[in-house]
Amino acid sequence: MTTLVLHRGSLRANPYEQWLADHHEKIVLLASAEQLDLFGEELPVEAPYLHAEALADYDTSRRVLERAAELVEEFGVTDVVACQEFDILRAARLRERFGLAGQRPDSAVVYRDKWEMKQAAVRAGIAVADHVLLRTAADLDRFADRLGLPVVVKPRSGVLSVGVSILRTAGELADWRDRTELAGPDGEPEWLAEAYVDGSMCHVDGTVLDGEIATLWPSQYMYALANFRDRGGRVDIALDTADPLARRLAAFGEQVLAAFGGPDHFAFHIEVFVTGDGELVLCEAASRAGGAGVRDVQRALFGFDPMEFPVRRQLGLPVEFEGRRDPSRIAGQLLFTKRPGVLRALPDPAALPEGVVKYTTYAEAGQTVQDAAHSGDFLAAFVITGADRAETEARIRTAESWFKEGLDIG
Repeated sequence: MTTLVLHRGSLRANPYEQWLADHHEKIVLLASAEQLDLFGEELPVEAPYLHAEALADYDTSRRVLERAAELVEEFGVTDVVACQEFDILRAARLRERFGLAGQRPDSAVVYRDKWEMKQAAVRAGIAVADHVLLRTAADLDRFADRLGLPVVVKPRSGVLSVGVSILRTAGELADWRDRTELAGPDGEPEWLAEAYVDGSMCHVDGTVLDGEIATLWPSQYMYALANFRDRGGRVDIALDTADPLARRLAAFGEQVLAAFGGPDHFAFHIEVFVTGDGELVLCEAASRAGGAGVRDVQRALFGFDPMEFPVRRQLGLPVEFEGRRDPSRIAGQLLFTKRPGVLRALPDPAALPEGVVKYTTYAEAGQTVQDAAHSGDFLAAFVITGADRAETEARIRTAESWFKEGLDIG
């Protein structure tokens, strides 16, 4: 048997050959040329890879799905694996076309298409912000007239906060409306407008294995996701196990999963607004592990990679898992997005502060760094643990000061 892997991102971060070392089958890889260049990686050439190739314009090209279908037929593919947002629906369509096991388009679309997502939430009685699908510019004007400003606009199938804008004034709204093409090449509307929700943003992450929730725990973003060109540290911390909000968010996450469905094995990432009066409002949900370091925090909380285990179970391989439980410690992440300039120096990693379990930099001294292009375009990322939320946050703030003091860019 042969497994086709659709992959966007770093292959070092997803070592399929290690994840599937006991699978004793072949891997066919179709990857993003742009992402391989970004991470300075080469296509694998050794076993278990039977074939590996990369395509340009991976995020948007129709050729990716066409080539993937050709590879299924050419190599007799029996399973399709996809861990990144851009590949979830592609993989589902391949499975449906060739009768392969795994997630199909009916559930993949709900997690991928924000319009379908919100319709499914409304049908299930899950609170979402008031919203409209923008078929014409007049739809945006009427929506803003009815609800007032600010209004949030976002791509229907966007990722990494790319294209998300908060229109706070009539001038900003008019400028966005005049320069934005609302329909895609197929004539279908590609943009949503939503009411602005004033509150904090939390997220519920975990895994489903063998049709049951295996892990699930909420965290809180302590920064604005859409503002990925801020220069401070972006902090995200898991909630304490004794926090009543954690239990409410966990129950909310379970409600979303029950309404949206999914395959027998998958990771999930659910973003939830918590309003000033405590109401929980669904922002978005995805049937893959969270980005921007969320996956590393989940590994620190539960001891396994939330991407690896669903892939192994999808292919019928065992995993070492004792059953659903609360995390035994709290973890969080500290992120610094890129800022433009020549990177002259980074702090000495030999002097990392206490509690840091992972520290990654994405540029080297002497390089010219461009401004962040999306919310996952990092200069540096930390994963930090502590006995509880308070200790974890204190350690994060220490690491933030340490990094800023040692950073020299300009």
